[in-house]
Amino acid sequence: MAKHKSFTVDTNVQVYFCDPQSPWQRGTNENTNGLLRQYFPKKTDLSGYSQADLNKVALRLNQRPRKTLGFETPASKLQASVASTG
Repeated sequence: MAKHKSFTVDTNVQVYFCDPQSPWQRGTNENTNGLLRQYFPKKTDLSGYSQADLNKVALRLNQRPRKTLGFETPASKLQASVASTG
């Protein structure tokens, strides 16, 4: 993120960068990559998939309960978070 400093000032949200070659610092990212590989193996050319195909995979992953979320789904956690700000 080239403008991470201005983002932090504007939003009061800290930005952290992981060290290169350190996948253990990116737990959620690495877990998500593993889940995506169930649908798209490494080096899969995504241009062979329609947007509808990609949306179906995104929906399935967002409706899948996660241990790190107390076995709630990402979709339900997002909905609860958005509802609490309104």
